[in-house]
Amino acid sequence: MKKNLHPEYNEVEVHCACGNTFTTKSTKKEIRLDICSECHPFFTGTQKQIERGGRADKFKQKYGLK
Repeated sequence: MKKNLHPEYNEVEVHCACGNTFTTKSTKKEIRLDICSECHPFFTGTQKQIERGGRADKFKQKYGLK
């Protein structure tokens, strides 16, 4: 097998814009994120679900059918 083929795989600290930090493994020396699981709306439960309705619902609403 060839020597020095694979890059080094080290423990690195990940920094998020919200201030959260955690440790993971990567080939990079440092990782900076804009959004993480601590501040993402989907994971924090603050995401709003919007009912858009389908094509049939839009038709019924437009023409007043039940």
